[in-house]
Amino acid sequence: MMRGRESRYSRQIRFAPVGEQGQRQIRAARVAIVGCGALGSVQAEALARAGVGLLRLIDRDFVEWSNLQRQFLFDESDAAEGLPKAVAAARRLARVNSDVALEPMVADLAPSNAAELLEGIDLILDGTDNFETRYLINDAAIYWRIPWIYGAAVGSYGLKLAIIPGVTACLKCIYPEPPKGSQPTCETAGVLGPVTTTIAALQAGDALKILACGPDGLNALLTTADVWTGEIRQIHPPARDPDCPSCVRREFAHLDGRRRAPVSLCGRNAVQIHERTRPLDLDELARRLGAVAPVRANEFALRVTLDPYELTIFPDGRAIVKGTTDVGVARSLYAQYVGA
Repeated sequence: MMRGRESRYSRQIRFAPVGEQGQRQIRAARVAIVGCGALGSVQAEALARAGVGLLRLIDRDFVEWSNLQRQFLFDESDAAEGLPKAVAAARRLARVNSDVALEPMVADLAPSNAAELLEGIDLILDGTDNFETRYLINDAAIYWRIPWIYGAAVGSYGLKLAIIPGVTACLKCIYPEPPKGSQPTCETAGVLGPVTTTIAALQAGDALKILACGPDGLNALLTTADVWTGEIRQIHPPARDPDCPSCVRREFAHLDGRRRAPVSLCGRNAVQIHERTRPLDLDELARRLGAVAPVRANEFALRVTLDPYELTIFPDGRAIVKGTTDVGVARSLYAQYVGA
């Protein structure tokens, strides 16, 4: 009877599609998780317990009390210390499986550091909260031919899709442009822990199949789930766009920075976000934000107070974030309260 370290993966190995060979491939794999929040924390723990050789944890944010409801790697001490999520996640995972190499990266994935952060990676898992970063992941995955798994969740609803460069439709084929106007976010619409764990578990399942058996046998279905209504659907995503700028024409506008929303400091303690033209319905946005914070609005701008920050949002999508000079904080606040 196997004991100790020898028996750690025995139940996984006994699953015929994995077996000894699949487990060896999992142990040799190097995986990047971009975003260590609700999705990323579950992905990371699942893959660490499965014995992935290396996990590179990429996240720019810090643990907050509101994270603890659904971000399972973190506890109250992490929030009290305000630890970076990547660091707190690595500390916890080191106690879960000391055989896994952990590389916490307290960073915002950007065109300038994508090559460094994704170097030598075999698979990318999406744990982000905005389309801008997902388009960047998509470009990078196509450029370096790395499979990646898209996922998103808000309210009680979520979805996931595995993307194999050169084989399946890429994110740009399916979403040529991000959704118009403001979108529901976890800050404004809330989110249930069970939906984030459901979507992250499905992403981790696809990851193990790709790592153990290769991408060729993957049935890349778009899966949606609503844990409140109980509805689960699987559909075949659209076919590859024969004129896709990313995966067909190989024009990497997000990876080379041409399509990244420009951000510039504007004043001593404020950041201005020059979002791409994105018309917003300020009345609708005021109604959503009014449920979570004090709002003042007129036809020209909307101002929401999020102590110690203040966001002034304009009809074209531009915003000024007061109370910080940290571009990462400003971008995070914009994503949380205006939409991804």
